[in-house]
Amino acid sequence: MSDSEMIDGLLEDGRSRMAKSVEAIRTEFGSVRTGRASPVLLDRINVDYYGTATPLKQLATITAPEARLLTIQPYDKSSIKAIERAILESDIGLTPSNDGNLIRLGIPELTEERRRQLVKVVRHIAEEGRVAIRNVRRDVMHDLRELKEAGEAGSDDEHRAEVELQKVTDARIHELDELLGHKEAEILEV
Repeated sequence: MSDSEMIDGLLEDGRSRMAKSVEAIRTEFGSVRTGRASPVLLDRINVDYYGTATPLKQLATITAPEARLLTIQPYDKSSIKAIERAILESDIGLTPSNDGNLIRLGIPELTEERRRQLVKVVRHIAEEGRVAIRNVRRDVMHDLRELKEAGEAGSDDEHRAEVELQKVTDARIHELDELLGHKEAEILEV
């Protein structure tokens, strides 16, 4: 394998890991509640279904028929009580009501204080994402230096790779900051 192929491999690995970090943060942002109803809010809820912790989305159809309402249609009506219990015990702070066939979750208006708390939560999540991206950059830089010290890559190649890596890092952090901006706006939107 040539020097440039090894360097390109390291850069590609770094790009891929940074992209995964951004995707993970995007997914985590989705589970943070805003004023709108979204089935994603229930993604982290597991239901004790016949002694097995089962993701809610495997036990029911979850829809958002209105901006402030989620409905949960269990595939097995006998699981309604277990689903309600799982929702009540979760950290989403919503109270379910059912009519024997369907569970309804009303999404209340967020208070100003709760909005500020949620903004802090998403900022913290974004910072974790930035740290993950920087850690990837640090790992790849370390590998590049090792290649140079082992004589498998020249200084020019290493420098070119570091510049490229920094561009990718800056782009991913910028992408994360844009996601954060959109999520903050969504939370603060009244």
